[in-house]
Formats: sequence, C-alpha cells, structure tokens
Amino acid sequence: MSAPTLPAINSRPPGDLAIWFVIFAELLTFGIFFLSYGFTRAHNVALFDASQQLLDRRTGAINTVLLITSSYFVVRAVAAVKADDSRAAAHWLFAAMGLGAGFILLKLNEFAHGYAAGITLSTNTFYMFYLSLTVFHFLHVVVGLLVLGIIAQKAWTGGYSAAEHTGVETGATYWHMVDMVWIVLFPLVYVIH
Repeated sequence: MSAPTLPAINSRPPGDLAIWFVIFAELLTFGIFFLSYGFTRAHNVALFDASQQLLDRRTGAINTVLLITSSYFVVRAVAAVKADDSRAAAHWLFAAMGLGAGFILLKLNEFAHGYAAGITLSTNTFYMFYLSLTVFHFLHVVVGLLVLGIIAQKAWTGGYSAAEHTGVETGATYWHMVDMVWIVLFPLVYVIH
C-alpha cells in the first residue's frame, strides 16, 4: 500500500513579488498609525469615547460587509481565471468593483456629514486620527478600484489564462490588503471604547 500523494505546495506567494514589498510598506504605515492611535487613545479615553459616539457605526458595518464580500468576489475571479474562464473572472471583478464603489459612496456621504457638522483634522485629537486613517484607507480603496478595473478590462479581452494569471493574483493581493486594513480599522476606530 503506497502513501497518499500530497498536493504540491505553491513555493511562491501569489502575484508579483513587487506587490508584497508594497503591501509590507503599507501595512507598516498603517501599523504605525494604529499604534499611535492606541497610545494616544489610552491617554485621552474620555475624549475618544465621546467623539467616537458621533460616528455612524451602522455605515461602518455596512462598509465592512461590502469590502468582505468584494474580497470574496475577487477570490472567485482568481479561481475563474485559473479555470481558464477569463470572462467569468472579469464578471467577478466588475462585481467586486461595484461593491468597492458602494464603499466609496458611503464614505463620501460620511465625510460630507462630518464636514457639515464642523468635523475637521483640527476639531480634536480623535477626529485628527479618524480622518487621517479613514481618508488614507479611502485613497487605497480608490487605487484598488483602479487596479481591479485595469485587470477586469484585460480579463474581459482574454488577456489572462490558466497559464498566465499573475496580474489577477497581484491585484487580488492588493485588494485583500485593503480589505484587511479596514477589518482592523473599523473596530479600532468605530467600535472599541
């Protein structure tokens, strides 16, 4: 009786190696932001708790669902292109972009309401962190949507295949990083007090 054969383990991370350097740099930047936020919050608990109560947690939760679902759609796109179905991959990427656009619209609405209420970077320390973190993340979502759009267009025209799909994996990896950062940012800024 022979031993079962184990599946081959991918010896490299998905996507282009360069994206991993970008991701590590971005995660380091966000990590420093998060640590600074936590340290400052520990010394200003009452201010942070009072200011945090004015945030719209429901919108933040909806945005969390939008990004998690969009990441699932991106996973489906990668699976489709690996199955040599570039058109299906494009459909999944367009769906992910739709959810990402929903995130953008909700954040713009949230920013507009805050601005109308007089919330700026100089309102207080909490809002300085809140706006810095959420705007920085917002910009990453915009870049991610542009990347997904370029990849979706190339997939739509048959530019990827089961044999060559590094671009799809690279874009997916970046999008998952954006999603992961929000999964930390949302509870940290909106919920935990």
